[in-house]
Amino acid sequence: MRIFIVRRGDSLYSVARRFGVSVTELARINELSAPDRLSVGQALVIPDGATPDSEIEVNGYAYPGIGGEVLRRSLPSLTFLCPFSWQANADGSLNPIDDQRLIDAAKDSATAPLLTVTNIGSAGGFSSDIAHSLLTNPDVTQRFIENILTVLRQKKYYGLNLNFEYLYPFDREAYNDFLRRISETLHPLGYYLSTAIAPKTSDTQQGVLYSAHDYAAHGKYCDRVVIMTYEWGYTYSSPRAVSPVDRIREVLDYAVTRIDPGKILMGFSNYGYNWRLPWKQGEAAQVISNAAAARLAASVFAEIHFDPNAEASYFNYTDPTGIRREVWFEDARSIAARLKLVSEYGLAGISYWTLDQLGVTGLYILNSMYNTEKIL
Repeated sequence: MRIFIVRRGDSLYSVARRFGVSVTELARINELSAPDRLSVGQALVIPDGATPDSEIEVNGYAYPGIGGEVLRRSLPSLTFLCPFSWQANADGSLNPIDDQRLIDAAKDSATAPLLTVTNIGSAGGFSSDIAHSLLTNPDVTQRFIENILTVLRQKKYYGLNLNFEYLYPFDREAYNDFLRRISETLHPLGYYLSTAIAPKTSDTQQGVLYSAHDYAAHGKYCDRVVIMTYEWGYTYSSPRAVSPVDRIREVLDYAVTRIDPGKILMGFSNYGYNWRLPWKQGEAAQVISNAAAARLAASVFAEIHFDPNAEASYFNYTDPTGIRREVWFEDARSIAARLKLVSEYGLAGISYWTLDQLGVTGLYILNSMYNTEKIL
């Protein structure tokens, strides 16, 4: 695989001829719905027939309503599939989701399905109070564990993925003790245990998103740890890269001192955001897929720029109503740059958030650089 950056005067035909590849194949791999339109600065993936010589694990979160075509093309490249998500209640009970289609599809593709449990409340956000009850009330904790075991057995899940976010800082030790207990419960029964944790850069990092996530404890008790290395640029942030490589490096530099690198799955976003300019605090950006962002740039004749520190792409344009906008997204360069971190740091692999917008280009780059380990 090669990556070519479009220059003024280039066309898909001229690029295809230069590298001796099919125009049709080039358009398919790069998800070009209008092949006659390219943007200056656009990154194109050029197939070269090379095969990868190393193997990684790939986890993917997916909502129950994920499209059948996206699921079908993604599963061969996954080690684990996490249907998102069963929600825990303050009394230890679990709210189910319609996950059977995903479980069946995963097993048909030798992909291990993991029961994903969150502390998302009825209002839709992560609840510190729900987590506090689950972690500190002995009766509730026991009921919660029993309910997890029941679902694992009934649904024939391969194991558990615990995604507890926005915990009270004072629940750090309670969470650690719960991880020890659930590990001692699941492992003798042959179940896998993974967790998802915030992107920290030190033990003492403050904030409700970070304080209760003890990297050393997760590394000790869990088989795999998903570090959510994304959302620096997010719905309500100012315009910036979603997964800047320089910031990811800061997290990994710290993480590998607390967790065995062979247990780490680096969080991997596959989307961008479209912000209105001038940016105003509290104004929401629009989520956009990487492929849609590239097509938008071409449609408005915008030049695509590349930030060398974040290793992410962006462009500006004026929409039909006269409003200036800025889009940050992940092109072939940024996808490849983040995938290289896996081998550089000796990580177990990556974890997609989410599969729902995972495009053909992203999968092609993954499969050009690595084989996917299957454990079923």
